[in-house]
Amino acid sequence: MSKNIAISINNLDKSYSNDFKALDKLNLQVPEGSFFGLLGPNGAGKSTLIHCLTGLSIPTGGQAKIFDYDVVRDYKKARKIIGMSPQEINLDWFLSVEDTLDYHGGYHGMKRDERKKQIDTLLKAFKLGDKRKENIRTLSGGMKRRLVIARALMHSPKVLILDEPTAGVDIELRLELWKYMKNENKSGTTILLTTHYIEEAEELCDQIALINKGKIIYSGTKADIKKHYKRTNLESIYLDVIHGTKRDS
Repeated sequence: MSKNIAISINNLDKSYSNDFKALDKLNLQVPEGSFFGLLGPNGAGKSTLIHCLTGLSIPTGGQAKIFDYDVVRDYKKARKIIGMSPQEINLDWFLSVEDTLDYHGGYHGMKRDERKKQIDTLLKAFKLGDKRKENIRTLSGGMKRRLVIARALMHSPKVLILDEPTAGVDIELRLELWKYMKNENKSGTTILLTTHYIEEAEELCDQIALINKGKIIYSGTKADIKKHYKRTNLESIYLDVIHGTKRDS
């Protein structure tokens, strides 16, 4: 694996007007080509961090970079190499499946022939080929979730950010989405996954950061984490660390 850093976060803060501190001097390094998991409970700061990386929220302190691009100063360049699959399904209900992908590709400056080829590839990969001309409103929940991820991949981003991509889906679709994610990572895409599903992080990620109350508690490979906390089970570490019965040393 390359030793280049795909995502570099240094002392990142995010506070709101009510003095709530969503991120508290957060530090994180995500290596290029890794499948990196951000594991923490609801309200830990996972989505806030993602919003800061993608320009949906402006940090109140510190710095974050996507490769060499500062997410605030170089927003357009940073955003161009990120694919984002949000937790909420935010599709345009008046578009067809094909148009959803085509418009996204056009927004990122892809030429018509390039867009068509990529659309064909993604519809086949995500088993949506027979739904190409269908209106979004006719799709099942699982199909919509697959389309959201396919859209994030449309412009071939170097970094794919998946914010709770399997929240609320059934086990069959979850396993199917896991397969898509693994294949995309094998092709060289750096993936940052936020999840509160321990088994998802354990199955997919080669590195994991435990996050709680806006801070990274510990970060490393699964083996590193288990060795550090002298445990063989990631679930027990997660429950102890996140719920405060065991502190990092």
